[in-house]
Amino acid sequence: MVRRTLLATSALLAAALLAACSDNSSGGATAGAGAGAKAAQQAPGVGVITLKQSVLPVTTVLPGRAAAYQTADIRPQVSGIIKEIAFKEGSEVKQGDLLYQIDDAPYRAAVAQAQATLAKAEASVPSAEANLDRYKRLVNSGATQIEFESAKVTLLQAKADVELAKASLSSAQIDLDHSQIKAPFDGLIDQTAFNVGNVVTANQTTALTTVRQLDPIYIEVTESSTNLLKLRNAFASGELKGNVNNVSIRVTLEDGREYDQRGTVDMSKTTVSETTGTFIIRVVFPNPDHLILPGMYVRATVLLGEENGFPIPQLASSRDASGNLIAQFVSADGKVETRTFKTSTSSNNAWLVTEGVKDGDQLIVSGLQSITPGMSVKPTEMTINENGVVVTLDQAKSDVPVQPAAQ
Repeated sequence: MVRRTLLATSALLAAALLAACSDNSSGGATAGAGAGAKAAQQAPGVGVITLKQSVLPVTTVLPGRAAAYQTADIRPQVSGIIKEIAFKEGSEVKQGDLLYQIDDAPYRAAVAQAQATLAKAEASVPSAEANLDRYKRLVNSGATQIEFESAKVTLLQAKADVELAKASLSSAQIDLDHSQIKAPFDGLIDQTAFNVGNVVTANQTTALTTVRQLDPIYIEVTESSTNLLKLRNAFASGELKGNVNNVSIRVTLEDGREYDQRGTVDMSKTTVSETTGTFIIRVVFPNPDHLILPGMYVRATVLLGEENGFPIPQLASSRDASGNLIAQFVSADGKVETRTFKTSTSSNNAWLVTEGVKDGDQLIVSGLQSITPGMSVKPTEMTINENGVVVTLDQAKSDVPVQPAAQ
């Protein structure tokens, strides 16, 4: 009886153990499935743009300094006392405007004296001509040939005296005109270094003031000779479409604003600096509002030409230790994939690549801080608006402005 009871109890315990194991197995499977679903739900979302090959501009950004189109140091050409200063310091002047008036009394007197000398010389000419005609008639009836030749010389001297008097009058008139110092061209005038009552001398070393023409204005940008050779080779091989001697240039001012005028290359130095290996390109820009002043630092964006490729926005890329371009993509199985591009060119706010990417590839442009290579992600189609901000397609279609912080 006791033995039968023990057997029954053992059977019951075995059944209970089997049931417990069965419950644990099914529960573990359920828990595993739930964890997988939860992990799938926690895959981070990223914004992507779908790349498509197209013809894009090739640009480069160069440092530059503004320089006046024309500069003139104003110096007197005659000596005297400054009687009048006719301009306001720092104002605009027009070509021919009076700047300084030097005391012209001695120069007016010199003109009057030269006029009198000319009149006296001209008065002697008719008498010399009459005397020559008389000796010419009498040369065969009593007048000697010597007297005739002497009368001829006298007439020539009288005429020479007239020409000399005319030259003296012209010189005196020039000095009188130079007593008025005028603006050589339209421009902005500097402060004056001399005041009314100061004595100035002709062609003195110290300038009275300076006039600078600011419209148009020059921007002098610096480029390396190595890049120049690469650029010429790219045009020669057909990689770039355009003309190396006919490029369009725009500038960004010191406060980050883009200047609304476009410049063209005026000339470039034909020699390369032996110390820096660079050369200077001079670009001329319209400057009607005098927004750009000489000495200002600017960044010049040079449109070199066009090339067929894929744009990688700068905000979605970085560089490795070797300087190669790095960007993150979504692979076919929905995971983060890192791609490295050994060659790339600048295209406005993007990098232009021609290898390692194809139409339809999804480039990650937002959410980059929360992902690592090989991680599963949930891509959302985005776009980059004209302000360089990553927005959804709906936001891009709407008129609601998006602040850069939304990126």
